[in-house]
Amino acid sequence: MGPDDLDDLERYEAEIELQLYKEYKDVCPMFSYVVETERRFYLANSVESKVLDDGGRTRVELQLRDAWVWDMYRQSRFIPSVRVVTFKDVNIEELPKPELQVP
Repeated sequence: MGPDDLDDLERYEAEIELQLYKEYKDVCPMFSYVVETERRFYLANSVESKVLDDGGRTRVELQLRDAWVWDMYRQSRFIPSVRVVTFKDVNIEELPKPELQVP
């Protein structure tokens, strides 16, 4: 793989990342929560979390419903249900509700 091929690949990935960011901005108002793990970034309308001790090692299990996943290699980013298991930090934030606009 030569330098031109690497430049093409970097341009392609930058374009996909920009498309993904635009999609995120469009779909974000449809969701109630932002969930960040060490591997993925999700939007979801329902989040259940359990912290479990696994022989002295703590793990977090998440159950997300009606979700969108930030992953540029997925065909479909909308997921009806996803289970996430991690031994790392998890950040769950409730998104602010959009203000009702009166004409």
